[in-house]
Amino acid sequence: MSIRIAVIGAGVMGADHARIVAEDLPGAQLQVVCDRDAARARSVAEALGAVDTATDPEAVIARADVDAVIVASPDVTHAPLSLAALRAGKPVMCEKPLSQSAEECLEVMQAEQESGARRIMIGFMRRYDQSYVEMTRALRDGTLGRALMMHNFHRNVETPNAEFTGAMAITNSAPHEFDVARHVLGTEYRSIWAAQPQRSDDRVAPVVMMLETTDDQLVTIEVNNNAAYGYDVRAELVGEAGSVSMNNVVHTRLDAALSSATRYDSDWRGRYAEAYRRQNRDFLRFVQTGAFPATAADCWDGYCAALVAETGVRALETGQRMPVEMIARPAFYDRDGGASG
Repeated sequence: MSIRIAVIGAGVMGADHARIVAEDLPGAQLQVVCDRDAARARSVAEALGAVDTATDPEAVIARADVDAVIVASPDVTHAPLSLAALRAGKPVMCEKPLSQSAEECLEVMQAEQESGARRIMIGFMRRYDQSYVEMTRALRDGTLGRALMMHNFHRNVETPNAEFTGAMAITNSAPHEFDVARHVLGTEYRSIWAAQPQRSDDRVAPVVMMLETTDDQLVTIEVNNNAAYGYDVRAELVGEAGSVSMNNVVHTRLDAALSSATRYDSDWRGRYAEAYRRQNRDFLRFVQTGAFPATAADCWDGYCAALVAETGVRALETGQRMPVEMIARPAFYDRDGGASG
């Protein structure tokens, strides 16, 4: 039998998730597309052959003809809808962030532990990107020796609105780096420092962060939301025996008029299309088997990203290195010991 999936949110992210469910997940059925904007939900549903549309997300989660849920609605809805899925006993793939509040993440974690099974995947899809997969492999198989540093660049063409701030670069953009560096290195963070240079205009300047891990490694992160030239994500992992760097993914090069050029994407969707497909396939297997995927992010990872972001904002405001003070990781979220189902 097909797994009947509801996608909540029919904006850019929700439409992309709905397309993957409809076109790239054998064994899944796009059951419901839900959005507060009924016309938008209907447009996505009709284009992809969804069975039904709706405007009330909590009612959709409770429906008997929905087996699993993908949450791609606005950030502030993520934790409440994840809690609704827990109450309904249904697996949910929640787009990042679980919440921008570490305290709210803890509330979801508590509810998930009380439910007795892990049911929430967090959409940190970079874990599934081939570049990070190979980077992780080079570290795990000993090719690089001991990891010393990881450098990360995250650049966007321009900020989505004039109200975007340096703090928002930390809370909205950097969590992908916070998570994937933890994932690649297999460690946690001890401290974070953040600063910005001065631009000549009123646009938000890049934010540069340096984090220290509990294994005495350094992670640098540059988030430049007004890079102007294109969407550009790069990383380099430096070990004692070598380093591995991420290449910009391009399919063609144009040679003409005494010049050679390659193009950048305007946003993340092309760059991470396959990572999203891999992630959603893992979610489907999770729903089918009850076994939480080894690569996927869980609520603990969502909490860590939120806490590091909150601490990074304080570091930016004070200009000082700030300690990352995390709770002890519950045994429930151990990869080899946590319950799932």
